[in-house]
Amino acid sequence: MFKKLASDALGLSDIGKIIKKEDFDKTLSDDYVLHEDGEKIHFLIKSKTDEYCFTNRALIHLDGEKAASSKRNLYRYEYYQHPISDVSIETAGTIDLDLEIKFTLGNKAVSVDIDKKEGEAIADLYKSLLAISHTQEEGKRKLDWAERSLTVAKDLIHNNRFHDNDISNEFKETTTFAYDWLNDHYQTTTKKDFGEIFNRYIQN
Repeated sequence: MFKKLASDALGLSDIGKIIKKEDFDKTLSDDYVLHEDGEKIHFLIKSKTDEYCFTNRALIHLDGEKAASSKRNLYRYEYYQHPISDVSIETAGTIDLDLEIKFTLGNKAVSVDIDKKEGEAIADLYKSLLAISHTQEEGKRKLDWAERSLTVAKDLIHNNRFHDNDISNEFKETTTFAYDWLNDHYQTTTKKDFGEIFNRYIQN
């Protein structure tokens, strides 16, 4: 019941406002954060209908169709499964009440309206999301290189006339090597926890 009244208590409208760290537990999103696994909220935007909860691991979006209804659709987007790209801000004009932060999660375009008074804090979120996108781009580039290197190695082994006649044994060894190689590079280039980046740019 307390959390159902949180929007009114926090003075929220259809335009999103940034929730302070001490009020994170007043939001519905907090119930769906994997606190038990070390997941933490770093930034939270809330309006009467929606919540956008940025944790170190994912964006949790509680999507409400109507402010008068308590029904919500819950969506969770893990950053490593839905890479961030196209981060931008549409600043507020002289008579505008809000500004917009826009970005893409995988194939999903996200646009959030925020009170223009929150511009300084939104700049911190912008820098965080931009830094995450750069980290993910670099990780993908390194993994692509690893896959290309493996293809070259495979071709060299295939064309090597000096291997012995035990083709099945060579096949097993090559397959095992390929799996270990790609798995190792996937683990080192695919980042799942971005808490360090959020902590660098967002001061709570």
